[in-house]
Amino acid sequence: MKLTLDNDLTIRKLLIFSCYMETENLARAAETLGISTVSVHRALHTLEESLRCPLFEHKGRNLVALPAASTLLEYSREALATLSQGIDETRRSAGIGLGHLRVGTLYSLSLETVPRLIMKMKLRRPELELNLTMGSNELLLRALKDNQLDAIIISVSEAEIDDKVFEQVALFQDDIFLAVPQGDGGGSEEDIDLRTYSDKPFVSLAEGFATFAGFQEACHVAGFEPNIVTRVNDIFSMLSLVQAGMGYSLVPGRMRKQYENDLRFLRLAEPYQMRQQIAIVFPRNREHDPNLLALVAEGRMFALSLQEKIQRASR
Repeated sequence: MKLTLDNDLTIRKLLIFSCYMETENLARAAETLGISTVSVHRALHTLEESLRCPLFEHKGRNLVALPAASTLLEYSREALATLSQGIDETRRSAGIGLGHLRVGTLYSLSLETVPRLIMKMKLRRPELELNLTMGSNELLLRALKDNQLDAIIISVSEAEIDDKVFEQVALFQDDIFLAVPQGDGGGSEEDIDLRTYSDKPFVSLAEGFATFAGFQEACHVAGFEPNIVTRVNDIFSMLSLVQAGMGYSLVPGRMRKQYENDLRFLRLAEPYQMRQQIAIVFPRNREHDPNLLALVAEGRMFALSLQEKIQRASR
């Protein structure tokens, strides 16, 4: 069936028309819609012009609905309801605005950063279900690109992110430290020269993890190829191996609080210092998703609280 519609016949006009028909009063319709009575009257008048059909007769300042208006109301309600359902289903297919949010994160952020964000998110949107996935930088970014995740919290320092496709919200920066067993007598609290550890065994994360890229870069600057005795797929296993004396490793400073009684964290000298920039990454085309907006808002509040804490400590 061929459908011919006037360009001036808009959804907005049908919404205004339906609201007026239900209230039977210009002022009440305007108040309900948050617009002026003039806008309501103009919409009804131009709707008649678009349909080329009278819908109302004027009796003083009042508009009295004709039978044609009742017919249009019946089909308008059905059309608007179908359109609303279609929009909901379309958004659901895209994973937007649902009752759950799929978030990916690094293992090292599961100690403090992510729990704080989740707690704040639940206070802001208690009905929201958060599905958490942990993995490497590479794995999480690939899942985001494939629409398997709605947002990821990763180190963007080592990641190639297309700013035309993805939005970033910075959370904090983190220095990289050399982790050694608590009883290890080497090194000191001063900044250490990484070259003095060139003949030592190392344990590391697998390729694709943010910390692995920093590890390789630091050793490259120090001028040696690290003797990696084993590689693991999560930072907790890696630090357990360091604690057991299997080798040394380079880790982000955010792990110090959890392992301060088990390991020593030595600051690297200036030439070898590495820093990670942690950020929330999500698709630009979903920047109006209410769930993502809530996550972004909490992320910015989190970043602000960390900055204020640093400022207080420096006074």
